Amino acid sequence: MKPRKSMIAAMVCLVWMAHCAVAQPSEEQQKRYPFVNYAANTLHYDSGATRIRAFFDRWHTMATNGNGSVSIVHIGGSHVQAGLLSNTIRTGLLATQPTLVGPRGMVFPYSAAAKCNNPADYRIHCPQPVLLTRNVSKEHAVALGACGIAVTAHDIPTDIQVVMNEPHVDYHTNRIILIGHSEQPLIPRLRIDSGDIYPTYIDQRTDRYVYTLGRDVDSFEIHIPCREGESFTIGGIYLDNRRDGITLSSLGVNGASVPDYLRCQHFVRDMRLLRPDAVVFGIGINDAVPQDFDTAAFRQNYLRLTDSIRSINPDCAFIFITNNDSYRKTGRRRYKVNRNGELAREVFYRLAHDTGGAVWDQFEVMGGLESMDKWYKSGLARVDRVHFTAAGYRLVGALFTQALLQAYNTETDHTTTLPYDR
Repeated sequence: MKPRKSMIAAMVCLVWMAHCAVAQPSEEQQKRYPFVNYAANTLHYDSGATRIRAFFDRWHTMATNGNGSVSIVHIGGSHVQAGLLSNTIRTGLLATQPTLVGPRGMVFPYSAAAKCNNPADYRIHCPQPVLLTRNVSKEHAVALGACGIAVTAHDIPTDIQVVMNEPHVDYHTNRIILIGHSEQPLIPRLRIDSGDIYPTYIDQRTDRYVYTLGRDVDSFEIHIPCREGESFTIGGIYLDNRRDGITLSSLGVNGASVPDYLRCQHFVRDMRLLRPDAVVFGIGINDAVPQDFDTAAFRQNYLRLTDSIRSINPDCAFIFITNNDSYRKTGRRRYKVNRNGELAREVFYRLAHDTGGAVWDQFEVMGGLESMDKWYKSGLARVDRVHFTAAGYRLVGALFTQALLQAYNTETDHTTTLPYDR
């Protein structure tokens, strides 16, 4: 199906080139999900997208020499907070290059708060009540950073346990950076095997508490010694192991749109810790919900966000994932396709052209307009026809990873492949 384009978008798309070989799915895969447009599964980028090529060169140099690092950040809404999509990409990349496992990167204790879902690749346990602040609120009780979300312990001693839960990848850590703030002189400490570890360094300017461990661990507890009238806010936890390799940090907040990240006061400050070589943007599904979706404002907001990241790393490469096809609920068990997905798709192509970035056209790969209903009937999407099931997220993640690897292969004359085994 050919997309509906404005004249400007059509002119932009005409000068674009697909710089990677099309991934070939198995015959079984095509029979199981024939509505997926496998032929469209590629990264699209301009002939002048030098930052994308520089990113692949950096990655290839690291893979060839066995040293160096690549930092990738995946930013989005509920698709990213759920964790399955990001972790499928993360484990897919590392499965093809298992010697390049770098730090796990930024995590957030989502489920420390009540009714807040957590990625499955790490577990959080917190028996005490904490307050949750999200960037989707117009006003924030506390200042937010790159994660777009924060939990605040208050009035009583609070313990937050973090346990790695990804059996296929070694994410042991020996250096932990806690991003946190308190108006009182509170100093959180880590508890490992019943022993207390205090920060080796505190940077009050960036709200970082740095803990250097004497050994590798895959679980720990953050003890916050609050007393009545005291509080401490956590804005993120960076898990480092000081190893070379690939790090993929995922930053997601349910319901988040681009303006929500722009309202995060410490977004740039915290992104300096991640210093991304590439950012994969998956924000847009919530921006395109209103009937009067303003594509011009959407584009301008995104450009503000990309400019803020380029202020940290001018060479950062951007990969835009277009919105998935989605539906609006119009009544009990009745849904109508949201045609704004097509409009958002045009904007993503323009954004990639504007920033020298790339596009992964999820909308087209899914099968185009009204394809989400087919994904739902095949068990790949939820009844709301906005979100995917676990199987759907794994398939989307595998398809994106395959397209990314094929682009990497073409630019570096390499042969890394990811099988279609989801």
